Amino acid sequence: MVAAICIHNATVLNGYSRMKNCAVLIKQDKIVDVFNEERFAQKKFRADTVFIDAKGAYITPGFIDTHIHGIGGFGTEDCSVASILNMSDELAKYGVTSFIPTLYAAPREQMLKAISAVAVAMGKEKGARILGMHLEGPFISPDRLGVQSADAISPVNLDLMEEFWNVSHGHIVNMTVAPELKNMRELALYCLSKGIILQAGHTNATYKQMIEAMQTRIMHVTHLFNAMSRMHHRDPGCVGAVFIHPELSCEVIADGIHIDPEIIKFLLTCKSLDKVVLVTDALKPTKQKKKPLIANGEEVYLDQCFYRKSDNAIAGSALTMIDSVRNIVSYGLHLEQAVHMASTNPARIMKQEHLGVIAPGYDADILILSEKLKVLYTIIKGKIYPKGQIA
Repeated sequence: MVAAICIHNATVLNGYSRMKNCAVLIKQDKIVDVFNEERFAQKKFRADTVFIDAKGAYITPGFIDTHIHGIGGFGTEDCSVASILNMSDELAKYGVTSFIPTLYAAPREQMLKAISAVAVAMGKEKGARILGMHLEGPFISPDRLGVQSADAISPVNLDLMEEFWNVSHGHIVNMTVAPELKNMRELALYCLSKGIILQAGHTNATYKQMIEAMQTRIMHVTHLFNAMSRMHHRDPGCVGAVFIHPELSCEVIADGIHIDPEIIKFLLTCKSLDKVVLVTDALKPTKQKKKPLIANGEEVYLDQCFYRKSDNAIAGSALTMIDSVRNIVSYGLHLEQAVHMASTNPARIMKQEHLGVIAPGYDADILILSEKLKVLYTIIKGKIYPKGQIA
Protein backbone atom coordinates (compact mmCIF):
# COMPACT_ATOMS: atom_id res chain seq x y z
CA MET A 1 0.00 0.00 0.00
CA VAL A 2 1.25 3.46 -0.95
CA ALA A 3 1.68 5.52 2.22
CA ALA A 4 1.55 8.96 0.60
CA ILE A 5 0.62 10.48 -2.78
CA CYS A 6 1.28 14.04 -3.83
CA ILE A 7 -0.49 15.36 -6.92
CA HIS A 8 0.99 18.67 -8.04
CA ASN A 9 0.97 21.15 -10.91
CA ALA A 10 -2.82 20.93 -10.95
CA THR A 11 -5.95 23.07 -11.02
CA VAL A 12 -8.10 22.18 -8.03
CA LEU A 13 -11.87 22.49 -8.48
CA ASN A 14 -13.48 22.64 -5.10
CA GLY A 15 -17.06 23.72 -4.78
CA TYR A 16 -17.36 27.10 -6.45
CA SER A 17 -13.62 27.78 -6.57
CA ARG A 18 -10.88 27.12 -9.12
CA MET A 19 -7.32 27.16 -7.74
CA LYS A 20 -4.46 26.98 -10.23
CA ASN A 21 -0.91 25.75 -9.61
CA CYS A 22 -1.93 23.65 -6.63
CA ALA A 23 -0.89 20.41 -5.01
CA VAL A 24 -2.84 17.89 -2.94
CA LEU A 25 -1.14 15.62 -0.42
CA ILE A 26 -2.74 12.31 0.51
CA LYS A 27 -1.63 10.08 3.37
CA GLN A 28 -3.24 6.65 3.55
CA ASP A 29 -6.96 7.32 2.93
CA LYS A 30 -7.17 11.04 3.83
CA ILE A 31 -6.38 14.39 2.27
CA VAL A 32 -3.90 15.99 4.65
CA ASP A 33 -2.94 19.19 2.83
CA VAL A 34 -3.73 21.43 -0.14
CA PHE A 35 -1.09 23.99 -1.06
CA ASN A 36 0.36 26.02 -3.93
CA GLU A 37 3.18 25.02 -6.25
CA GLU A 38 5.65 27.36 -4.56
CA ARG A 39 5.12 25.60 -1.24
CA PHE A 40 5.39 22.25 -3.04
CA ALA A 41 8.90 23.18 -4.20
CA GLN A 42 9.92 23.97 -0.62
CA LYS A 43 8.15 21.12 1.16
CA LYS A 44 9.93 18.03 2.49
CA PHE A 45 8.24 14.73 1.73
CA ARG A 46 8.61 11.20 3.01
CA ALA A 47 10.92 9.03 0.96
CA ASP A 48 8.08 6.69 -0.04
CA THR A 49 5.83 9.45 -1.40
CA VAL A 50 4.49 8.82 -4.91
CA PHE A 51 4.42 12.00 -7.02
CA ILE A 52 1.94 12.62 -9.83
CA ASP A 53 2.61 15.60 -12.09
CA ALA A 54 -0.86 16.61 -13.25
CA LYS A 55 0.59 18.89 -15.94
CA GLY A 56 -2.15 21.43 -15.39
CA ALA A 57 -5.01 18.91 -15.32
CA TYR A 58 -7.99 19.28 -12.99
CA ILE A 59 -8.23 17.71 -9.54
CA THR A 60 -11.84 17.26 -8.44
CA PRO A 61 -13.66 15.36 -5.72
CA GLY A 62 -14.71 11.91 -6.93
CA PHE A 63 -18.16 11.62 -8.47
CA ILE A 64 -20.97 10.18 -6.34
CA ASP A 65 -23.86 8.48 -8.15
CA THR A 66 -26.84 8.28 -5.82
CA HIS A 67 -29.26 6.78 -8.36
CA ILE A 68 -27.93 3.96 -10.55
CA HIS A 69 -29.38 0.55 -11.40
CA GLY A 70 -26.47 -0.97 -13.28
CA ILE A 71 -23.63 -0.75 -15.78
CA GLY A 72 -21.62 -3.04 -18.04
CA GLY A 73 -24.20 -5.84 -18.00
CA PHE A 74 -24.34 -5.93 -14.19
CA GLY A 75 -27.39 -4.69 -12.30
CA THR A 76 -29.09 -4.60 -8.94
CA GLU A 77 -31.95 -6.70 -10.36
CA ASP A 78 -29.50 -9.64 -10.54
CA CYS A 79 -29.83 -9.91 -6.74
CA SER A 80 -26.18 -10.93 -6.81
CA VAL A 81 -23.22 -9.87 -4.67
CA ALA A 82 -20.94 -10.46 -7.69
CA SER A 83 -23.00 -8.08 -9.84
CA ILE A 84 -22.83 -5.31 -7.24
CA LEU A 85 -19.05 -5.75 -6.98
CA ASN A 86 -18.71 -5.71 -10.76
CA MET A 87 -20.69 -2.46 -10.82
CA SER A 88 -18.14 -1.07 -8.37
CA ASP A 89 -15.28 -1.99 -10.70
CA GLU A 90 -16.97 -0.61 -13.80
CA LEU A 91 -17.98 2.69 -12.21
CA ALA A 92 -14.44 3.53 -11.11
CA LYS A 93 -13.42 3.63 -14.77
CA TYR A 94 -15.84 6.52 -15.29
CA GLY A 95 -14.78 8.66 -12.34
CA VAL A 96 -17.28 7.36 -9.78
CA THR A 97 -15.60 6.90 -6.41
CA SER A 98 -18.77 6.03 -4.49
CA PHE A 99 -22.32 5.06 -5.38
CA ILE A 100 -25.68 4.03 -4.00
CA PRO A 101 -27.00 0.98 -5.89
CA THR A 102 -30.65 1.62 -6.69
CA LEU A 103 -33.19 -1.19 -6.39
CA TYR A 104 -36.36 -1.35 -8.45
CA ALA A 105 -39.66 -2.09 -6.79
CA ALA A 106 -40.04 -5.87 -6.79
CA PRO A 107 -42.12 -8.61 -5.14
CA ARG A 108 -41.17 -9.07 -1.49
CA GLU A 109 -38.84 -12.07 -1.83
CA GLN A 110 -36.98 -10.62 -4.80
CA MET A 111 -36.60 -7.25 -3.13
CA LEU A 112 -35.25 -8.84 0.03
CA LYS A 113 -32.69 -10.76 -2.05
CA ALA A 114 -31.61 -7.57 -3.81
CA ILE A 115 -31.27 -5.72 -0.50
CA SER A 116 -29.28 -8.57 1.01
CA ALA A 117 -26.92 -8.66 -2.00
CA VAL A 118 -25.99 -4.99 -1.58
CA ALA A 119 -25.57 -5.35 2.19
CA VAL A 120 -23.25 -8.36 1.77
CA ALA A 121 -21.22 -6.63 -0.98
CA MET A 122 -20.49 -3.59 1.18
CA GLY A 123 -16.87 -3.57 2.32
CA LYS A 124 -15.80 -6.12 -0.31
CA GLU A 125 -15.62 -3.69 -3.23
CA LYS A 126 -12.31 -2.83 -4.91
CA GLY A 127 -13.59 -0.03 -7.13
CA ALA A 128 -16.18 2.62 -6.31
CA ARG A 129 -17.25 2.29 -2.69
CA ILE A 130 -20.81 1.31 -1.86
CA LEU A 131 -22.42 3.85 0.47
CA GLY A 132 -25.58 1.84 1.05
CA MET A 133 -28.69 1.35 -1.05
CA HIS A 134 -31.49 3.39 -2.62
CA LEU A 135 -34.94 1.76 -2.73
CA GLU A 136 -36.92 3.14 -5.68
CA GLY A 137 -40.19 1.75 -4.39
CA PRO A 138 -42.23 -0.27 -3.65
CA PHE A 139 -44.34 2.51 -2.06
CA ILE A 140 -44.91 4.46 -5.28
CA SER A 141 -47.92 5.58 -7.30
CA PRO A 142 -49.63 3.19 -9.74
CA ASP A 143 -50.35 6.29 -11.86
CA ARG A 144 -46.66 7.25 -12.26
CA LEU A 145 -44.91 3.92 -12.70
CA GLY A 146 -42.61 4.85 -15.57
CA VAL A 147 -41.33 1.40 -16.54
CA GLN A 148 -41.60 -0.08 -13.07
CA SER A 149 -43.85 -3.11 -12.75
CA ALA A 150 -47.41 -2.61 -11.48
CA ASP A 151 -47.20 -6.04 -9.82
CA ALA A 152 -44.21 -4.95 -7.75
CA ILE A 153 -45.58 -1.87 -6.01
CA SER A 154 -47.25 -1.92 -2.62
CA PRO A 155 -49.40 0.22 -0.36
CA VAL A 156 -47.42 1.62 2.55
CA ASN A 157 -46.62 -1.28 4.86
CA LEU A 158 -44.56 -0.55 7.98
CA ASP A 159 -43.97 -4.22 8.72
CA LEU A 160 -42.49 -4.68 5.25
CA MET A 161 -40.37 -1.57 5.69
CA GLU A 162 -39.05 -2.96 8.99
CA GLU A 163 -38.16 -6.16 7.17
CA PHE A 164 -36.28 -4.19 4.50
CA TRP A 165 -34.38 -2.31 7.20
CA ASN A 166 -33.39 -5.43 9.09
CA VAL A 167 -32.19 -7.28 5.98
CA SER A 168 -30.19 -4.20 4.92
CA HIS A 169 -28.37 -4.21 8.29
CA GLY A 170 -29.14 -0.51 8.53
CA HIS A 171 -27.69 0.37 5.12
CA ILE A 172 -30.70 1.96 3.40
CA VAL A 173 -29.48 5.47 2.63
CA ASN A 174 -32.36 6.85 0.58
CA MET A 175 -35.77 5.78 -0.64
CA THR A 176 -38.13 7.02 -3.36
CA VAL A 177 -41.77 7.22 -2.28
CA ALA A 178 -45.06 8.73 -3.45
CA PRO A 179 -46.01 11.24 -0.71
CA GLU A 180 -49.74 11.01 -1.47
CA LEU A 181 -50.07 7.36 -0.44
CA LYS A 182 -52.15 6.50 2.62
CA ASN A 183 -50.06 6.12 5.81
CA MET A 184 -47.10 7.90 4.23
CA ARG A 185 -46.73 10.14 7.29
CA GLU A 186 -46.16 7.08 9.51
CA LEU A 187 -43.62 5.69 7.05
CA ALA A 188 -41.83 9.05 6.84
CA LEU A 189 -41.55 9.29 10.61
CA TYR A 190 -40.19 5.73 10.77
CA CYS A 191 -37.59 6.50 8.10
CA LEU A 192 -36.68 9.75 9.84
CA SER A 193 -35.94 7.76 13.00
CA LYS A 194 -33.58 5.50 11.02
CA GLY A 195 -31.80 8.31 9.18
CA ILE A 196 -33.22 7.29 5.78
CA ILE A 197 -33.48 10.16 3.31
CA LEU A 198 -36.88 10.12 1.60
CA GLN A 199 -37.30 11.33 -1.96
CA ALA A 200 -40.57 12.18 -3.71
CA GLY A 201 -40.75 10.31 -6.98
CA HIS A 202 -43.01 8.13 -9.09
CA THR A 203 -45.68 10.32 -7.56
CA ASN A 204 -48.96 11.94 -8.52
CA ALA A 205 -48.88 14.22 -5.47
CA THR A 206 -50.73 17.50 -5.52
CA TYR A 207 -48.95 20.64 -4.43
CA LYS A 208 -50.77 20.48 -1.09
CA GLN A 209 -49.58 16.89 -0.58
CA MET A 210 -46.02 17.94 -1.37
CA ILE A 211 -46.24 20.61 1.34
CA GLU A 212 -47.46 17.96 3.80
CA ALA A 213 -44.56 15.74 2.72
CA MET A 214 -42.08 18.51 3.48
CA GLN A 215 -43.46 18.62 7.03
CA THR A 216 -42.13 15.07 7.51
CA ARG A 217 -38.75 15.86 5.91
CA ILE A 218 -39.38 14.52 2.42
CA MET A 219 -37.07 17.17 1.00
CA HIS A 220 -35.44 15.58 -2.06
CA VAL A 221 -37.03 14.75 -5.43
CA THR A 222 -36.20 11.80 -7.70
CA HIS A 223 -35.34 12.45 -11.40
CA LEU A 224 -37.09 15.82 -11.62
CA PHE A 225 -39.88 16.10 -14.26
CA ASN A 226 -39.92 12.35 -14.90
CA ALA A 227 -42.65 10.09 -13.43
CA MET A 228 -44.26 12.83 -11.35
CA SER A 229 -47.18 15.28 -11.28
CA ARG A 230 -46.39 18.19 -13.55
CA MET A 231 -46.67 21.90 -12.96
CA HIS A 232 -50.10 23.39 -13.69
CA HIS A 233 -51.26 26.93 -13.03
CA ARG A 234 -54.08 25.62 -10.80
CA ASP A 235 -52.00 22.96 -9.07
CA PRO A 236 -48.20 23.29 -9.17
CA GLY A 237 -47.81 19.58 -8.35
CA CYS A 238 -44.47 17.97 -7.52
CA VAL A 239 -42.52 19.83 -10.21
CA GLY A 240 -43.95 23.17 -9.13
CA ALA A 241 -43.06 22.49 -5.50
CA VAL A 242 -39.39 22.11 -6.47
CA PHE A 243 -39.40 25.49 -8.22
CA ILE A 244 -41.40 27.28 -5.52
CA HIS A 245 -39.59 26.01 -2.42
CA PRO A 246 -35.85 26.76 -2.24
CA GLU A 247 -35.36 24.19 0.52
CA LEU A 248 -36.28 21.26 -1.77
CA SER A 249 -33.44 19.56 -3.63
CA CYS A 250 -33.71 17.40 -6.73
CA GLU A 251 -32.02 14.88 -9.00
CA VAL A 252 -31.33 15.73 -12.64
CA ILE A 253 -30.60 13.26 -15.46
CA ALA A 254 -28.46 15.27 -17.89
CA ASP A 255 -28.62 13.10 -20.99
CA GLY A 256 -30.49 15.67 -23.09
CA ILE A 257 -33.52 13.34 -23.37
CA HIS A 258 -34.98 13.07 -19.87
CA ILE A 259 -34.77 16.87 -19.54
CA ASP A 260 -34.12 19.40 -22.29
CA PRO A 261 -30.81 21.20 -21.67
CA GLU A 262 -32.56 24.58 -21.70
CA ILE A 263 -34.77 23.42 -18.82
CA ILE A 264 -31.71 22.43 -16.79
CA LYS A 265 -30.27 25.91 -17.38
CA PHE A 266 -33.61 27.44 -16.40
CA LEU A 267 -33.76 25.29 -13.25
CA LEU A 268 -30.40 26.70 -12.16
CA THR A 269 -31.72 30.24 -12.49
CA CYS A 270 -34.52 29.33 -10.06
CA LYS A 271 -32.73 27.12 -7.56
CA SER A 272 -29.48 27.37 -5.68
CA LEU A 273 -26.75 25.22 -7.21
CA ASP A 274 -26.50 23.48 -3.81
CA LYS A 275 -29.93 21.88 -4.37
CA VAL A 276 -29.30 20.12 -7.69
CA VAL A 277 -27.72 16.65 -7.91
CA LEU A 278 -26.54 14.94 -11.09
CA VAL A 279 -27.51 11.27 -11.28
CA THR A 280 -27.28 8.78 -14.11
CA ASP A 281 -30.27 6.49 -13.44
CA ALA A 282 -28.16 4.19 -15.63
CA LEU A 283 -29.47 0.73 -16.45
CA LYS A 284 -27.76 -2.65 -16.46
CA PRO A 285 -26.95 -2.62 -20.22
CA THR A 286 -25.15 0.76 -20.05
CA LYS A 287 -21.81 0.32 -21.90
CA GLN A 288 -22.79 -3.28 -22.66
CA LYS A 289 -21.78 -4.38 -26.16
CA LYS A 290 -23.55 -7.74 -26.39
CA LYS A 291 -27.25 -7.98 -27.28
CA PRO A 292 -30.01 -8.41 -26.33
CA LEU A 293 -30.10 -5.50 -23.89
CA ILE A 294 -32.16 -6.46 -20.84
CA ALA A 295 -33.07 -4.15 -17.95
CA ASN A 296 -35.23 -5.27 -15.04
CA GLY A 297 -36.32 -8.32 -17.00
CA GLU A 298 -37.45 -6.47 -20.15
CA GLU A 299 -35.73 -5.92 -23.47
CA VAL A 300 -34.70 -2.33 -24.17
CA TYR A 301 -33.00 -0.58 -27.08
CA LEU A 302 -30.58 2.32 -27.06
CA ASP A 303 -31.27 5.59 -28.85
CA GLN A 304 -29.36 8.16 -26.74
CA CYS A 305 -31.20 6.70 -23.73
CA PHE A 306 -32.89 3.35 -23.20
CA TYR A 307 -36.44 2.67 -24.38
CA ARG A 308 -38.56 -0.35 -23.55
CA LYS A 309 -38.89 -2.39 -26.76
CA SER A 310 -42.48 -3.45 -26.11
CA ASP A 311 -43.96 0.07 -26.05
CA ASN A 312 -41.10 2.56 -26.68
CA ALA A 313 -41.42 4.04 -23.18
CA ILE A 314 -38.30 5.73 -21.81
CA ALA A 315 -36.73 3.16 -19.48
CA GLY A 316 -33.66 4.94 -18.10
CA SER A 317 -30.39 6.49 -19.15
CA ALA A 318 -27.18 5.12 -20.62
CA LEU A 319 -25.15 7.86 -18.93
CA THR A 320 -21.97 7.68 -16.94
CA MET A 321 -21.18 10.42 -14.45
CA ILE A 322 -18.32 11.74 -16.57
CA ASP A 323 -20.78 11.96 -19.48
CA SER A 324 -23.15 13.94 -17.24
CA VAL A 325 -20.42 16.41 -16.33
CA ARG A 326 -19.35 16.81 -19.96
CA ASN A 327 -22.97 17.39 -20.98
CA ILE A 328 -23.50 20.07 -18.33
CA VAL A 329 -20.39 21.88 -19.60
CA SER A 330 -21.60 21.52 -23.20
CA TYR A 331 -24.84 23.27 -22.19
CA GLY A 332 -22.77 26.36 -21.42
CA LEU A 333 -22.46 25.95 -17.65
CA HIS A 334 -19.18 26.08 -15.76
CA LEU A 335 -17.16 22.97 -14.95
CA GLU A 336 -17.16 24.06 -11.29
CA GLN A 337 -20.96 23.90 -11.32
CA ALA A 338 -20.97 20.44 -12.88
CA VAL A 339 -18.49 19.13 -10.30
CA HIS A 340 -20.52 20.65 -7.48
CA MET A 341 -23.63 18.78 -8.71
CA ALA A 342 -21.73 15.51 -9.27
CA SER A 343 -19.70 15.44 -6.05
CA THR A 344 -20.26 18.05 -3.37
CA ASN A 345 -24.06 18.14 -3.42
CA PRO A 346 -24.75 14.39 -3.35
CA ALA A 347 -22.27 13.99 -0.48
CA ARG A 348 -23.99 16.66 1.60
CA ILE A 349 -27.59 15.71 0.80
CA MET A 350 -26.91 12.01 1.47
CA LYS A 351 -25.16 12.91 4.74
CA GLN A 352 -21.76 11.62 3.62
CA GLU A 353 -19.91 14.46 5.30
CA HIS A 354 -16.48 12.86 4.73
CA LEU A 355 -16.81 13.08 0.93
CA GLY A 356 -17.23 15.60 -1.87
CA VAL A 357 -14.62 18.23 -0.98
CA ILE A 358 -10.89 18.63 -1.63
CA ALA A 359 -9.73 19.80 1.81
CA PRO A 360 -7.69 18.46 4.73
CA GLY A 361 -9.56 15.85 6.74
CA TYR A 362 -11.78 14.62 3.91
CA ASP A 363 -11.50 11.14 2.43
CA ALA A 364 -9.06 10.87 -0.46
CA ASP A 365 -11.64 10.15 -3.15
CA ILE A 366 -10.16 12.19 -5.97
CA LEU A 367 -10.19 12.44 -9.76
CA ILE A 368 -7.64 13.84 -12.14
CA LEU A 369 -9.39 15.05 -15.30
CA SER A 370 -7.73 16.25 -18.48
CA GLU A 371 -8.57 19.59 -20.06
CA LYS A 372 -10.91 17.68 -22.38
CA LEU A 373 -12.54 16.02 -19.34
CA LYS A 374 -11.08 12.57 -19.80
CA VAL A 375 -10.60 10.57 -16.61
CA LEU A 376 -6.84 10.21 -16.14
CA TYR A 377 -6.76 8.87 -12.58
CA THR A 378 -9.39 7.65 -10.16
CA ILE A 379 -8.18 7.60 -6.55
CA ILE A 380 -10.44 5.89 -4.01
CA LYS A 381 -9.63 6.02 -0.29
CA GLY A 382 -6.08 7.00 -1.18
CA LYS A 383 -5.54 4.13 -3.62
CA ILE A 384 -5.06 4.62 -7.32
CA TYR A 385 -7.65 2.51 -9.09
CA PRO A 386 -5.55 -0.22 -10.73
CA LYS A 387 -7.34 -0.69 -14.02
CA GLY A 388 -6.73 1.53 -17.03
CA GLN A 389 -9.09 4.46 -17.41
CA ILE A 390 -11.38 4.33 -20.43
CA ALA A 391 -13.72 7.26 -19.95
